[in-house]
Amino acid sequence: MSEKGEVDLTGAKQNTGVWLVKVPKYLSQQWAKATGRGDVGKLRICKKGNQGKAEVSFTLNEELTVIDGIEDKTVSAPRDHPFTMQTVGGQMLAVFTENSSSQSEERSDGSSSVSGAGAGPDKIALEGVVVQRAELQIEELAKPVRLSQQLKQAVTSNYKPVSNHNYNIEYERKKKEEGKRARADKQQVLDMLFSAFEKHQFYNIKDLVDITKQPVIYLKEILRDIGIYNVKGTHKNTWELKPEYRHYQGEEKTDE
Repeated sequence: MSEKGEVDLTGAKQNTGVWLVKVPKYLSQQWAKATGRGDVGKLRICKKGNQGKAEVSFTLNEELTVIDGIEDKTVSAPRDHPFTMQTVGGQMLAVFTENSSSQSEERSDGSSSVSGAGAGPDKIALEGVVVQRAELQIEELAKPVRLSQQLKQAVTSNYKPVSNHNYNIEYERKKKEEGKRARADKQQVLDMLFSAFEKHQFYNIKDLVDITKQPVIYLKEILRDIGIYNVKGTHKNTWELKPEYRHYQGEEKTDE
C-alpha cells in the first residue's frame, strides 16, 4: 500500500465470526476459474445427536473439477473434501479485505488506463474475527488405505497346533531304544551289578542302566531282590546293596 487509509470496522461492530480454512493449492486455483456469481461448491454441516460433533464437508462444483494437465491432458479433481476441525488455540485472529481505490481513465479506443495521480488511499475492511479453524482434505486421503499383497507362501502361526511335540517324540524314541535292549540272563546281570557295587557303594538307576545295558523295568526287578533304594538322606534317589550282599574292595583289603 502506498498510502494508509482508514479501516472499516463494520464487521467488528456486527460481531461477525468467520472460519479460517486451509485448502489445497489446486482447489484455490480451481476457485479462481469460477464465473458468474462465483459459486464454487456447496458446504454441508451435519450434527449427529445433541452432544455429537458437527461433520463438515465441501463439495466442489462439477464444472470446476477439470484441471489442465501437462501435454494438453486433463485431470479430474476430486469433488468431496471433508473438513478437519481445529481450535483457534487462544489466538486472536481476524480477516481483512483490501480494495485499491485507484481511478481509471477510459481512452478513445475503448481501453482504460489507471491514473496514479488521482489515486486515493486503499480501502481496508475488517470482515470478522476467526472463531473456527479447519483444514480441507481430499476424501481419498482421509479414508484408511487398504493394501493387498499376494503372498508367495502361506503364513504359518507360531502357535499352530501340532500332532506331537518335540519332547514327546524324544521321549518315545528313548523308550523304544530301551525296549530294543535284549534282556540278559539274570545271573549275568547280577554279576555285573555285584562287580559295579564292589567299586562304589551308591549308584543311581541311570548309571546302572549304562553299565548293564538292560531295560529299566527289568533292572529294577533284579535290584529289588539284592538292593535298597534310598528315598532320603545324603544319598537320596540312589541304590545300594543289602547288607548280606555287600562285599567291597576296601573290605577285602582289610580282611587280608
